[in-house]
Order: sequence, then structure tokens, then C-alpha cells
Amino acid sequence: MTESDNAPGFSDLPEGCVTDILSITSPRDACRAASISKAFHSAADSDAVWDRFLPLDYPQVITRAVPPVVFESKKQLYHRLSESYIILDRGYLGLKLDRESGRKCYMLGARNLSIAWGGDTRYWEWGHSPESRFAEVGILRCVWWLDIQGRIASAMLSPKTTYVVYLVFRVTRDSWGLSAPGKTIVTFGGVRNETSNVYLQQPRTRGRPRTQAHTQTPRSDGWMEIKLGEFYYDNGDEGEIEMGFQEHHEYKGGLIVEGIEVRPK
Repeated sequence: MTESDNAPGFSDLPEGCVTDILSITSPRDACRAASISKAFHSAADSDAVWDRFLPLDYPQVITRAVPPVVFESKKQLYHRLSESYIILDRGYLGLKLDRESGRKCYMLGARNLSIAWGGDTRYWEWGHSPESRFAEVGILRCVWWLDIQGRIASAMLSPKTTYVVYLVFRVTRDSWGLSAPGKTIVTFGGVRNETSNVYLQQPRTRGRPRTQAHTQTPRSDGWMEIKLGEFYYDNGDEGEIEMGFQEHHEYKGGLIVEGIEVRPK
């Protein structure tokens, strides 16, 4: 047996040292490292490691959850928050963690948005959708002026992160007028970004397809989404992010709005 055979290996490190190493990696790396040795397995499941992957303000955030979040370990809490949205603040706001990075994602429920004519039952109605994570969704009956706006404080987000904003929606079988070109707007830190030719439904075309057209994309949760824009947030960039969708060209109906999602790119 050579001297190198007796040398301590990576798997022989003390558990405390392993914990310090894993806490500066990522959730995926921590899960993979659990198979290296008993020390790594123990450290990879420890609260000390998973506490580093959770947002700094998570104790305050989860106290606002409805219903309360129940967990037995920080690892279990992380997986709960990354699997699906927890609902906060009277049921109007959803929070989830990005599984890979631990960065915060938010969804503003339809009741948390400013919708033109949303309080007039001639144009909009509010009801429950079994597929929605929120108690109510906005259901467009008929309107010409479609204007959906949302706001979120930048301090709620994860720093040093590029975020992408999406409108989350569905259309009914008897919808109409939703294939007209709309406009999206995202404003933050004095910078206003607009995108034109955004469609809630794929427009019917003859001959050549439309160029620079932005249309809906299916989501894994059964809803549809369109991108409203993106922005970068870092510590010190205080203020509100304003985002919205506008379409004022055609009479329309049959749109179901679940909310606006803000998630890491």
C-alpha cells in the first residue's frame, strides 16, 4: 500500500466542513452530493445547508401563507416552495422558488391587477376556475378597451436577477376578437420597454406569415402565457415594476385572466 492510498479523500472531510462547502453550491449539487458518503448525505439534508438556499426573508413570507405552510426541515420547505405556488395576502398573490437557483417567482392574481372596466359586470365577471391556483379569475364578457396592468415592489424579488414577465390566461371555446395585435409594457427604474404585435390568439393569415409576431405559449399547468417583457433587478434598485398588456383595436370577449407572473429568466 502506497502513501497516497492512506491519504484522506474528499469523502473523509468532517461533516461541518462538508456543510460549509455544500452551502455555497446549489440545491441540485447538494442533492447529488448526498451519494458520496455518509458525511455528505447527512450534510446534504441538514438545515444549515438548505437555510442558505432559502430567501433571507422566508420566515416573514411564509407567515403570510394561506393555508399555513407545514414543514419538518428546511430541505422539505425548499422543495415545497419550489414545487408549486403558495398563496399569500388574502389569496391574491402567489410565491414559488425557482427549483434550480432558489430565486423567487411571483404571480399576481387577477384580483391583484388593475383591469380597465374590471368592476363593471357588463364587461367583466369574476368567478372560480378549477384549474386556477387563485379563488377568482377575471372573465372577459365583452369589451373594446382591453387594458391589464400589474405592479410589484422590487424589494420583494431576488437581487442580481434578470426577470421575465408573463400574462397568464386562457380563452373560452366561444371567444372572439382576441387575434388583434396588442402591446406590452414593462417599466422599471425609469426605463420603459414596449413590444408591439403581441397576440393573445394566433392570427389567421393568408399567404406569408406575419413577421415579428409574438403569440401565446402553452404552460405545463394547462394555462397559456405571453411575454410582456423583462428587466434586471439588483440590490439598491428600489421602486416598483409596472407591467401590462393593451389592445384597443377590436371588440372582444372570452378571455380568462389568471394573473401576471414574474419569474427568473
